[in-house]
Amino acid sequence: MILTDRGASAMRSPVSWAVLGLLIERPGYGYDLVQRFERTYGDALELSTPSQIYAALKGLEQRSLIEQLPPDDASPEELRQPRPRYRATEGGLEGYQDWLIAQAHEERRRSRLFARQIVVLEPRAALTVIERYEQACLEEAKRTPIGPAEDSLSAVDGGSGLAARLSGEEDRLAVGARLAWIEYARRELKALAVGRSPRR
Repeated sequence: MILTDRGASAMRSPVSWAVLGLLIERPGYGYDLVQRFERTYGDALELSTPSQIYAALKGLEQRSLIEQLPPDDASPEELRQPRPRYRATEGGLEGYQDWLIAQAHEERRRSRLFARQIVVLEPRAALTVIERYEQACLEEAKRTPIGPAEDSLSAVDGGSGLAARLSGEEDRLAVGARLAWIEYARRELKALAVGRSPRR
């Protein structure tokens, strides 16, 4: 499926992408998706209101990234209280995969930008920013559990335990990489501070 500017490439909302991911995992309906969203993304992506889920569903469907399931695919309980159930389309799966790769590139771009922007400061001021950045990283590491919570390994959602383990390991490695970069930047900036007088 070729996506036009109304397709996945034009979608900017992280909530919409998160909802699409939930529907790739398994079909669902509005209220179910609100609950799954909060369980899955609550510590990383906040909903301002549950209506964001319904707006995301509308936008995803307009872009043909999801579709409503026919009523005959619904369970007997769902037939008693009909509500639209959605699943991801093939185009939705392809768009989601492309978006994940784009996010990795965006993260690298932000890291490069930070490194380039810090050097416009006088070395001592840049060292102060580095110190503050290090403190922020250490505070984040304290708040973020490294490794899966005990109950996530036996969660009903098959991917929850794996998601927790992958997320925990990514956090552990990311903090280690950031702290190693901070130490390198500190050495470079200290050498620069000794080698030249501060700019006026």
